[in-house]
Amino acid sequence: MQRSKAHSASESASHSALQSALIDRMLAGVRAAGLKLTPQRLAIVRELAVDESHPTAQELFERLLPSMPTMSFATVYNTLDALSSAGLCAALALSPGSGRFDPNMEPHHHLVCDRCGSVRDLPGVPAGHAARRADDHESSRRAVAKQVAKVSPGFEVRTVERILRGLCADCAGGAPPARREGQH
Repeated sequence: MQRSKAHSASESASHSALQSALIDRMLAGVRAAGLKLTPQRLAIVRELAVDESHPTAQELFERLLPSMPTMSFATVYNTLDALSSAGLCAALALSPGSGRFDPNMEPHHHLVCDRCGSVRDLPGVPAGHAARRADDHESSRRAVAKQVAKVSPGFEVRTVERILRGLCADCAGGAPPARREGQH
């Protein structure tokens, strides 16, 4: 029991350090992009960087509103758009509904729950194999680009990702997900 508590504390400290590094990287990117670092942008970056759920602009707005009651939804959305344009987060459209924002700019895949819409990152290869991950991603991108060139000459592949759809642990115990129109 003692060992698992120590292991959990160590994992938590490591996770916190990674989040702090991501916040620092994103804030440096905001400055490098020539964007003013307003209190609103600072709060949005901090909230996005520590949220692994790939939040929507509305979710971030609702979380930040109690501490920043004068901030508008447009400020949140425009900040996320600026972060995405600066390459500091990715705007994702993984399921019907609002777009989600992902601060993880490393090559990775996504797990999407068919019932609740939750999204989680799935690394391409085990952590610690960064060079291999980059090589695998580039190899995959080139292979897909060859296939795409046959179907759509001139189309330039920027990235390759996989979206794995199913049920998250919270939803797996319930009834099967409702079928969407057009699914068989």
